[in-house]
Amino acid sequence: MNELLEKNDKVTYSDNLHLAVSLRSYRAEKLSAFVHALLALEPTAAELYKEIKDKYPIVLTRDMEKAKRWLHDKVRGTERTGVLITKESARFKPLGIHVLPSGDENAVHWLLEDKIDTRASNYLEDAATEIQVQGLELDYTCLLWDADMRYENGEWRFYKFNGQTKWVEQTPTTESKQDLMKYMLNAYRVLLTRARAGMVICVPEGNGNKNPSGFWEDSTRLPEYYNGTYKYLKSLGIEEI
Repeated sequence: MNELLEKNDKVTYSDNLHLAVSLRSYRAEKLSAFVHALLALEPTAAELYKEIKDKYPIVLTRDMEKAKRWLHDKVRGTERTGVLITKESARFKPLGIHVLPSGDENAVHWLLEDKIDTRASNYLEDAATEIQVQGLELDYTCLLWDADMRYENGEWRFYKFNGQTKWVEQTPTTESKQDLMKYMLNAYRVLLTRARAGMVICVPEGNGNKNPSGFWEDSTRLPEYYNGTYKYLKSLGIEEI
């Protein structure tokens, strides 16, 4: 395009018109840099968090009810809030969260209905995935971090739920699996950048209880699936509520 315009004497160039900062992040110019550092496991993540936390609040919890309360306390007037999850998330129903059904009509209700409507994002019952919110934004969000992507032994590890009994680790043994792992990482990048004004990240406690027979009550939500991610995020200095 520049080549077509450079000889046109009616075109004026101005550096002041360059959108160097995402409009979504109007309260924190370095949000994108922080998210990148967080996901890339770069040591600069902690320092970047310190730089943005006063302008753009990011908090951490292990309690979904606390996350919802934080969101309710933040929104004012017509501001919108909502819960976000990745499409590979699987064990969110025990937390009282359901996936927003596919289809444009459901997305319209989720994004536009008033907060008293159970279909609305502000009701905090239906969570949208990275596919449903790509290119969209809310004022405040809750990212519910499931066991699909876990921080373990200094790296991200990726898992898919088999739909029945267990999580299956994804390893880069084929090109398709490598692409899947990149996609899963990018899904969290998308969800971490959907909020205009601030967000709460909820990493569940999991279920560490056993029944009288000695078996796990829920072997798909063991605390070890979540603890590493929680400790990593807390190590960055993210304040806990």
